[in-house]
Amino acid sequence: MLELYSAATPNGWKATVLLEELQLPYTLTPIDLGSNAQKEAWFLKINPNGRIPALIDHGEDNFAVFESGAIMIYLAEKAGKLLGNNAKEKSQVIQWLMFQMGGVGPMMGQANVFFRYFPEKIQPAIDRYQNEGRRLLTVLDSALAERDYLVGENRGEYSVADIANWCWAHTYEWSGIDISGLDNLQAWIQRIRERPAVQAGIRLPARGDKDTVTQTGQTIIQK
Repeated sequence: MLELYSAATPNGWKATVLLEELQLPYTLTPIDLGSNAQKEAWFLKINPNGRIPALIDHGEDNFAVFESGAIMIYLAEKAGKLLGNNAKEKSQVIQWLMFQMGGVGPMMGQANVFFRYFPEKIQPAIDRYQNEGRRLLTVLDSALAERDYLVGENRGEYSVADIANWCWAHTYEWSGIDISGLDNLQAWIQRIRERPAVQAGIRLPARGDKDTVTQTGQTIIQK
């Protein structure tokens, strides 16, 4: 059994959306970030960096995986899905995953901090991160000019690359980023939003239940 510790954040959604898409049975323990549960000693044994999400694969000698991108690669390889159909496609999927982890996530995350949370409005910082967020989303828009998804033959094939980037990109309003004119990006955001597994994946981490079990697309709440 897979045991996921997560919360309702873009990085948290990356894991739950993927698990829902792969229909792998798992248990979900929501982490209360406001109480710093992720900094407690028991959690640091799973993820020494004290961040969500974190995963334990009890079927593999309680193997722990941290960092959302590493979790995505681990799960996709375990299921043999959503990582491309050959070595070149797999490399492209991972390239776009790294693009999200090294660019989209950090820049939009900093935009969130300075635009939403920082007690002082430092406009140069807000502008810097919103502008860079817009630039990165423009890169995605250009890549989607003649494709439905980021990687694959013809019009592309849905993969980990799309899930990782979507979980951040669709929160553009929260970051205060303007995506007007990015028509390809907007269509892609809507296309992925309509997937039932995506809808389930972004809903699950917000639950307050202690034990949530999802198996082959059916969610069971254990009281």
